[in-house]
Amino acid sequence: MPIYYALIPAAGSGSRMGGEMPKQYLPVLGRPLIHYAVAALCAHPRIARVYVVLAPDDNLWQSFDWSAFADKLVPLYCGGAERFESVKNGLEAIRNEIGFEDWVLVHDAARPGLSGELLDRLIAEIGEDPFGGLLAVPVADTLKRADADRRVLRTEPRDGLWQAQTPQMFRFGLLQRALSLLDGAVTDEAQAVEKLGFQVKLVAGDITNFKVTYPRDIRLAEMIVGRG
Repeated sequence: MPIYYALIPAAGSGSRMGGEMPKQYLPVLGRPLIHYAVAALCAHPRIARVYVVLAPDDNLWQSFDWSAFADKLVPLYCGGAERFESVKNGLEAIRNEIGFEDWVLVHDAARPGLSGELLDRLIAEIGEDPFGGLLAVPVADTLKRADADRRVLRTEPRDGLWQAQTPQMFRFGLLQRALSLLDGAVTDEAQAVEKLGFQVKLVAGDITNFKVTYPRDIRLAEMIVGRG
């Protein structure tokens, strides 16, 4: 039976937040933002281990208490300048610990709203899918394409459009191959697999599993995680 592993790329600086502290360490109800992603993944019984890919010079991770997750959590100091590089480096670092057909769930450090229910749904619906898949939500708002002056050029049709979330779940061997063959940057793992010509599966997510991107998002994150 394949084993499930999780990987959290957390080597970025979160430049759009505008602060000096990397986004993943910003306080949310007294804990670093990344705590909530780590806690959700470590709590799931199907996930054997959770790897966090940090920048080589990260000096903040050890300032927090991660002992509650010691049986599952492993930091890796091999992050890259871009997200896809961190994932690629992380997979390379653990290649001797994971089987070719084992599943890897890649999750954003800045998505604190991941629930056990969403993880259950993702694992159940991907099942034995040959290409893997990801959580996503259908686009509900009207989409406008703008020019350089933020004037509307046109309204884009939203039929069939989904907003990608994480985790994104792929077989270790397939994901490593997809990332190793890249000829440019990608914004998520699904895009790398798509470049191989595969159609990955969309699994219905939830708007509460949103990504903290701007300073105003911290308040929303606190409202979501505070419900528990």
